[in-house]
Amino acid sequence: MIAELIKKNRSYRRFYQDVYISMETLKKLVDLARLSASAANLQPLKYILSCTREKNTLIFPYLSWAGYLKGWDGPSEGERPSAYIIVLGDTEITTSFGCDPGIVSQSILLGAVEEGLGGCMIGTVRRDELRNALSIPERYEILLVIVLGKPKERVVIDTVGPNESIKYWRDENDVHHVPKRSLDDVILDL
Repeated sequence: MIAELIKKNRSYRRFYQDVYISMETLKKLVDLARLSASAANLQPLKYILSCTREKNTLIFPYLSWAGYLKGWDGPSEGERPSAYIIVLGDTEITTSFGCDPGIVSQSILLGAVEEGLGGCMIGTVRRDELRNALSIPERYEILLVIVLGKPKERVVIDTVGPNESIKYWRDENDVHHVPKRSLDDVILDL
């Protein structure tokens, strides 16, 4: 079961924008994050949820999309995410968030896949501009933005080829290819 969820959990960047994701669904996904492991059990992460067109429109321009796809500035209108979860670190609890953002983001994305959705963790964010657009208090560090929606693209896993390139790419049919190293390449026998 978990293996299938992980294989289906790709970084989707194009969605059926008109497929609504409810606030209840977003809260259900954040509840998975809340129940996930946290270093020293500090639980310093907070979340901003967005599923309205107005708020989504405020968030979208401050995100960068798919750095390896040169000349692609991100999804066009109609293919943008239906919802966003902004992962914040509360600096009044700690100033070091370690691996917590990755843990909770993976929990959220696996939960999304189980709901028939998909998403992508976006780390390249124009943080100061997003902070201003949403009036996020300074005490909260913007760590990641998780974009969510009903995937409108097909993403497949390939094996890293002889040129050893790990760069993802899209073929002539707009299928998104993600090269992964083989199991033998990632396990060291020392």
